[in-house]
Amino acid sequence: MYTIQNVFAREVLDSRWNPTVEVEITLNDWSFGRSIVPSWASTGIHEALELRDGDKSRYLWKWVLKAVENVNTVIKSEIVWKSFANYRELDQLMIKLDWTKNKNNLWANAILWVSMAFVVASSKSENKQVFEYLGEWKWKLLPTPMMNIINWWSHADNNVDIQEFMIVPVWAKTIKDAVRMWAEVFHNLKKILHDRWLSTSVWDEWGYAPDLSSNEEAIKVIIEAIEKAGYTTEQIKLALDVASSEFYKEGKYNLSWEWKVLSSAEIVDFYADLVERYPIISIEDGMAEDDFAGWKLMTEKLWDKIMLVWDDLFVTNIERLAMWIEQGMANAILIKLNQIWTVSETIDSIDMATKAGMKSIISHRSWETEDTFIAHLVVAKNTWFIKTWSLSRTDRVAKYNELMRIEEKV
Repeated sequence: MYTIQNVFAREVLDSRWNPTVEVEITLNDWSFGRSIVPSWASTGIHEALELRDGDKSRYLWKWVLKAVENVNTVIKSEIVWKSFANYRELDQLMIKLDWTKNKNNLWANAILWVSMAFVVASSKSENKQVFEYLGEWKWKLLPTPMMNIINWWSHADNNVDIQEFMIVPVWAKTIKDAVRMWAEVFHNLKKILHDRWLSTSVWDEWGYAPDLSSNEEAIKVIIEAIEKAGYTTEQIKLALDVASSEFYKEGKYNLSWEWKVLSSAEIVDFYADLVERYPIISIEDGMAEDDFAGWKLMTEKLWDKIMLVWDDLFVTNIERLAMWIEQGMANAILIKLNQIWTVSETIDSIDMATKAGMKSIISHRSWETEDTFIAHLVVAKNTWFIKTWSLSRTDRVAKYNELMRIEEKV
């Protein structure tokens, strides 16, 4: 049993200089856990809800002192000097305290911080690292990173429609190899862009955001950087996060920078053509989150060719995941802790996906922090991939550095 001696929350800052919540938990054996959970720029309509205070006089309405207060009063009064067999018991207590479907009573950005900090403290109480404590790492499977390299305008200020262009170093035998390969490609891409008088500034996801003539040109310039770094497209593949809900209007997909307005069938053909001609192994959120007919078309056309990664449709929710597994329309899922907002519910989603034969990708969020919890989760659950984007800022690099430390132990 783990007895909680103290809980304390404070307001801190994330990678976009906006407030978020940090929680510290101390157990009665003085084991200590701390968590900082990120927020996001783009949000699925089915996600659990986070609490922002909404007063423009402070942090442009984004402050989180009410969520901090919920931890330091309501949650604290219910869990301090109580004992729990594991994190699931604590999560269940908080879910019952909240009692709403989308966690909008206590609010999700109070609940997850406590859930994660308790896991960290409990692992220290057992003299284990988090990946060992959560640990189903018997196969010692380390993830392949999916690394953001060019951003779209939701995370930048350029003229590309697709949200993220990623490289996937499938040839890498170790995390250290993967990180090195990615860094070499990133440096070469910078030189290519610089030589063409294109922007080499990094944006919110810390990838480049050059003005290019089309989405396809972004793919071409990345392949050029891969080859310039001395690799082939057999060694390093590409992945896309389309975030199509962002440009889905009135039943059509508006690729505004290419002056195209496409039907569901037409955009599926657009993807199929790219997959045929380029080394793309994964497309995330290729269809809008509630374009069910479009998802069916995409599944029929591309199921056996690439990973069809669903994020906005599933939102790490086992009820939604079960519904679509039943339809036979999924082969990969993006896992985000702060879509469902407890560690146990997140793990349940991973387990359900694995049982259904789906690949899971553990993902960060847009407004990240220095917290490295997801690096441990991806190893503990033996998931295939981790998506924590670019290497060019410490909030992302911290996850890769932690994976390299974990690699030495497994």
